[in-house]
Amino acid sequence: METRPGHWRFIIFSEWIWLLTLTSTQGGAHAELRCIPSCQLPLSGAVPRELSELDLTNSIEAPGEDFVEFADWSHDADSDHRADEKHNVAESTSSEQSSSKVRARLEGNKASRKDALNGQQKLSDPRAFPGRVSTAAAPPPSDNEHDNDESGSRVDVAQGRGAGEDAATWRRTRSARSAETWSGFRPEDGEDASFSDQEEFQLPSSTFALSGDTAHNQAMVHWSGQNSSVILMLTKYYDFNSGRVTESSLWRSTDYGTTYEKLNDKVGPKTILSYLYVSPNNKRKIMLLTDPEVESSLLISLDEGATYEKHGLAFDILSLLFHPEQEDWILAYSHDQKLYVSVEFGRRWQLVQDGVIPNRFYWSRLGLDKEQGMIHLEISVSNGRSQYITCKLQNCSDGNKGKPFPGFIIPNSLVVQDEYVFIQVPVGGQSVHYVSYKRNAFYPMKLPKYTLPKDLQIISTDDNQVVAAIQDWQQNDSYNLYMSESRGLFFTLMLENAVSSGGPEGNIMIDLYEVAGIKGVFLSNKVVENQVKTYITYNKGRDWRLLHAPTTDLQGNKVYCEQPYCSLHLHLHVSENPYTSGNIVSKDSAPGIIVASGVVGPELTSNNVSIFITSDAGNNWREVFQEEYSVFFLNQGGSLVAIRHTPLPIRHIWLSFDEGRNWDKYSFTSSPLYVDGVLGEPGEDTLIMTIFGHFSHRSEWQLIKTDFRSIFQRRCTSEDYMTWQLHNEGEVCIMGMKRIFQKPKSNVRCVNARNEYISQTSSSCPCTEADFECDYGFERQVDRSCAPSFWFVPAATSRDCISGDSFLNTTGYRRAFSNNCTDGALLKYSPTRQKCPSQAPRGLRLFTSEGTPVATLDRNVTFLVFLEEGLGSMTSVTVDFGDGTAISYVNTSSIDDGVRHIYSRVGIYQVSATATNTLGFDRVILYLHVSCQLEQVQLSAPSVVVKNRAVNLTTALRPSNVGTVSYYWWFDNKTEPVVTLDGATSFTFSEAGRHTVTVQASVGNTVHQDQMTVAVYDYFRSHVLGFSSNLDEQNPGVSEWREDISRVVKSNMVRVTGINDEQLLVTVIPGLPTTAEIFIVPEKKPRGGGMDEKWAHLDQLSQVLLSALNQDLIQFTLRPGVQVNVYATQLSPAPLVDSSDGGHSGTAVIMLVSVVLMGLAVFVLYKFKRKIPGINTYTAEQPDKEQEVIPTVTSIDIPNPEGNKLTSLDHVHVQSDSRGRGYLPSHTDIKLSDEAPRVF
Repeated sequence: METRPGHWRFIIFSEWIWLLTLTSTQGGAHAELRCIPSCQLPLSGAVPRELSELDLTNSIEAPGEDFVEFADWSHDADSDHRADEKHNVAESTSSEQSSSKVRARLEGNKASRKDALNGQQKLSDPRAFPGRVSTAAAPPPSDNEHDNDESGSRVDVAQGRGAGEDAATWRRTRSARSAETWSGFRPEDGEDASFSDQEEFQLPSSTFALSGDTAHNQAMVHWSGQNSSVILMLTKYYDFNSGRVTESSLWRSTDYGTTYEKLNDKVGPKTILSYLYVSPNNKRKIMLLTDPEVESSLLISLDEGATYEKHGLAFDILSLLFHPEQEDWILAYSHDQKLYVSVEFGRRWQLVQDGVIPNRFYWSRLGLDKEQGMIHLEISVSNGRSQYITCKLQNCSDGNKGKPFPGFIIPNSLVVQDEYVFIQVPVGGQSVHYVSYKRNAFYPMKLPKYTLPKDLQIISTDDNQVVAAIQDWQQNDSYNLYMSESRGLFFTLMLENAVSSGGPEGNIMIDLYEVAGIKGVFLSNKVVENQVKTYITYNKGRDWRLLHAPTTDLQGNKVYCEQPYCSLHLHLHVSENPYTSGNIVSKDSAPGIIVASGVVGPELTSNNVSIFITSDAGNNWREVFQEEYSVFFLNQGGSLVAIRHTPLPIRHIWLSFDEGRNWDKYSFTSSPLYVDGVLGEPGEDTLIMTIFGHFSHRSEWQLIKTDFRSIFQRRCTSEDYMTWQLHNEGEVCIMGMKRIFQKPKSNVRCVNARNEYISQTSSSCPCTEADFECDYGFERQVDRSCAPSFWFVPAATSRDCISGDSFLNTTGYRRAFSNNCTDGALLKYSPTRQKCPSQAPRGLRLFTSEGTPVATLDRNVTFLVFLEEGLGSMTSVTVDFGDGTAISYVNTSSIDDGVRHIYSRVGIYQVSATATNTLGFDRVILYLHVSCQLEQVQLSAPSVVVKNRAVNLTTALRPSNVGTVSYYWWFDNKTEPVVTLDGATSFTFSEAGRHTVTVQASVGNTVHQDQMTVAVYDYFRSHVLGFSSNLDEQNPGVSEWREDISRVVKSNMVRVTGINDEQLLVTVIPGLPTTAEIFIVPEKKPRGGGMDEKWAHLDQLSQVLLSALNQDLIQFTLRPGVQVNVYATQLSPAPLVDSSDGGHSGTAVIMLVSVVLMGLAVFVLYKFKRKIPGINTYTAEQPDKEQEVIPTVTSIDIPNPEGNKLTSLDHVHVQSDSRGRGYLPSHTDIKLSDEAPRVF
């Protein structure tokens, strides 16, 4: 299952998509669009990447549209600049060939896509596109797709089609032509040595030129079918420089393409059309989108495009999803991830839901879902998580949303397909795949033990069985294929090492092809000893064998090829270039006929590719061409038409009426045509075809209508048919049945009656061991028997006993789905239903719905409890939440929707689940971290510190109690953090300078960060500053304000004292009352002399600063009328905070203390004639004895305005005392702030 948005694309194919067969299941007309390569140049250099994502999906926009988008081509290297830009697109939808195409179903719904050429993003997940196109893929099917009424099984893959319709798309560039030719190429006049001398027949044809569209490089064609002769064609010019459509023309034919009418005046002469949609349930209803760069609107026609009405749009449509039954119900997805609905075929729109994941929306399915008007959605929630919800069509309010799965899922993992719903859930850092069958409870998908998938893709959900492709942990370029039982729970190996390759835009392509018309027949390429070989199975993967090479080549020479050293190998992968090898096609209406390109030899190669055909479903093959041809079916498969791949213009096509044994040459035009594509009449007859192309690179589009009806003179009768029996190397019992088919006799030229004579009869066979595959936990041995794997315990109770009282006791075998054998060994190999034994519970699992052991305070947390083994009806389950509360359930079925609980306190809780019955119990424990949302972390540290001294760093959280917190500390530019569980740490700075400290606090999925700068010096002085009380009234408590005050205070000090501003650092401390700390640091240029002299200099500066403070010389104007004085204080410089309402009342207390201290200072001055220094000092180590510093200042002079030096310092007396240095004031009386101080 693809889960990376992104991230990674998946394509599975099984039909000749790039021939673009276009059919309709309604009406009896048959149309095939064949994109016949006229040029063999590679696409990668011509088609831009953004174009590749979208262009190939036009027909998918409306499920089941029978239209094609094709390309115009340049034919010469000297083409004009517009011709050089003609990167062209061909697209078509195919219902008939969808039966033979196997594609991934995992990628989202059938949402159609907007034209990529208009620069829009892709409209549905390209993982579902057939990857033979270099730049696009086809959307995956959704649950509302159904098989057509053709016989035979199918693995539908095209998303966006209607009942029985598939989508196929292709693109090419109209690049300059060259003389490059295919292997074995011969000029038109001698097209093939074996055919050159044949008689040439003329086909009735007519040519119509789309005048005025010479520059147009894209076109989309819709042929209604349903006995209708109407053809619609939208041509446009896409400007690759501007990334938008700049011109468009709309054409309509009412005579099967003989003539066309230009409708530009009817839709508006200035209207630029970008896309064409057709209702899958009513082909008469047409929708056209305008280019949103010009106007955002749509045009609606209810009469096959004859008239239109325009409606404005309030949003840009990126994709559409039509309802499978209601022809007027449409879902539209916009560029801003909003989903809209219209129940009036686009006339009015209503918003359904926003935040919808692209391509993850699905219509409900009648019989499975509760209501027809329900929608399945995957919506985006916080922290990159998604949720699976359902809601009603026109009421998707929170009260009407359903949550089929109670927890969160991995983004882009929802797939709703038929009876199944697939999701991926994060559990313990791993992705666990879950499935719901028939909308019941979700259970983990059970793969063989030790299958550790790197990637899982859902390929098919047909026939009440899931086929998945899994890339195991040791695989790189291959996938293993697995099949499930009916519920999609238990998977067994189908094929190992199927070839995979990367497609456009990172999608994954797997070489697997389901043959149309015959259930159970698949072709696949697998890696065997580093060689790629083609294998075939007739029983849906139980047994595989190599293909037999033809006995003779095209010239009749005997082919010597002995298995296993030599065999026939076919190209099944979807090539980026639709005109290289990789073509394979089969039809429901022509069972047994397969046409494919390939080689004979020891392995598959891309050299010397020929075209091969089989008429008996792969038993015997014939070589029909020794170069590349596009081959498609005519007349319900009764005839074959081939057009050669060539870079030159052609006039001829080839017809075969005997399953490719002989070919007749027909001319369809008098002038050679560079062929761009072929469109056939929708339906099954395919007797009228339109070949698109150009006579030269500067010519207009040429539409050549070719009529084959003249070749078939009458309708077929029963005498025109013969029977053939399906077999596998002579074994006629295949999938438990003998099947006999009818097909036209060779060289009979009559019109096949639809389903009148082409039929099959069948009879059941007695069951043998060959009708059974190995059951889950068993592996096939050398003798072809099934034995338990080493890890499997056969006696283990089935999961049925979790929800019921009986189970099917396996014999190691299970009958393959679609196998209809009876009696014989049926009882021997079939499981028997037994009563569930009494067994102690085992395999109990407990995890949260989010997949992580983290919960948020006061919010619901959902616990999911699963029991692997044990009698569910007799087993009780108790969940203990670890906070003193617990809840018990009488049986396991009561906890399918999860167990919800709310925690009221943060902490780590031991949550346990215990399953108990009379035979024992099982217990599992989960340690749950409950936290609340962390809003902020604040880092606190000294602004200035001493080198080589440990510094304490602390943090403050808001709110303070958030649960378990991890702290990450970075110092300077170190790449590895220091991790602590404590909000404090210490660090020693070994170098002087400014250092950055960063701390991150992580709680659950929330991370907050703070950062500050610490200045480191060998020594310094510091003083605590106070402010007049009027500053507190203006303190808003924000860091920017404190920074501005610090800057103003510092500038005033420099101005008054003349001290060099590089030696002063000021930081205002958070909190009230407003305080600050000033640091006097050494000069940048070291002073001469010893440490005593350096200290003496700092002491002198300190006394100058204190004198200015004591004389009230440091003051500033906060605003007019508010003068603030700055003074020295002995108060602690620790950060302050007062969160109470009476925060300013503390100012009076502080001021009172300040007055007392000032009085004491006056008394000391008077008594001892000396000043109290009031100096707080961080200092380096000093000698053991130093004298006390008691400076005396008798006067202070104003600095010289011409310089920074003081004019005089009178009577400055300096002494030293170690007690005055390294003093760190007490913080016990100060409340901490929530912010760290800033230094200036």
